[in-house]
Amino acid sequence: MIKSMTGFGRAEVVTKERKITIELKSVNHRYLDLSIKMPRKLNFLEGAVRNLMKTYIQRGKVDVYITYEDYTLDNGALKYNRELASEYITCLKQMQQDFDLDYDIKVSTLSRYPEVLVMEEQSVDEEALWESLEPPLREACEKFVQTRILEGRNLEKDLIGKLDSLEEKVLRVEARSPEVVNAYRTKLEAKVSELLEDTQIDDNRIAAEVILFSDKICNDEETVRLHSHIRNMKKMLTTEKEGIGRKLDFMAQEMNREANTILSKSSDLEISNIAIDLKTEIEKVREQIQNVE
Repeated sequence: MIKSMTGFGRAEVVTKERKITIELKSVNHRYLDLSIKMPRKLNFLEGAVRNLMKTYIQRGKVDVYITYEDYTLDNGALKYNRELASEYITCLKQMQQDFDLDYDIKVSTLSRYPEVLVMEEQSVDEEALWESLEPPLREACEKFVQTRILEGRNLEKDLIGKLDSLEEKVLRVEARSPEVVNAYRTKLEAKVSELLEDTQIDDNRIAAEVILFSDKICNDEETVRLHSHIRNMKKMLTTEKEGIGRKLDFMAQEMNREANTILSKSSDLEISNIAIDLKTEIEKVREQIQNVE
């Protein structure tokens, strides 16, 4: 079972005291990148949020949106800044004297001056707030993982199909290779016969030339490794549970290297075309693997 790196999860909890809403969205990323947006009041919980999410998610760029509404009336307290009010009055009296103005300051006027009256948030019970946040966060993560698993099944099906296509092409390379050698031997014998006319052909020399040619174009090692990579990829897709995206990507790079070698060795148009098709199909596999967690 594999997981996609594309996912979405949402959870909400509403009580008499508060309302908490959590949304998770993710796209592809080489590593785990958590971008958490939440009210400043909850900033002290960011570390706990990250640690919990890391138990559910291994890779991907994940945007986390947490909204918090407090329904309690005692979440803030109005404070009177006496020292600042006194400074305002002193300055106003000085202005009255300097410019011979009427002194008409009122309490209602003074209270509207900046910072004379301020609302201070009461200290929060951090443990109680985390106990309220943790359940919806877990619920959102679980729903998020489920969407990744669902998309992962589609990825697995598509990748298995592409790997089957790759294997068919490798088999075609293996089937064609002996024909290339035989064709070379026939062509070589015909050319030697033409040059020597009635002279006896040295079969040993012909055989030696054919062996040298077959060694030069031999792609047995490459096709064996390709079969092995394809087989291992399929096994990983169907048996390993999570965190295989990087391994698959490395194996796809190795497969591309083998296809390049087959292409560079080939002197046959048909094998060259198959090798190009192999490279194209491997690139499609690599593109899909970028979506695997």
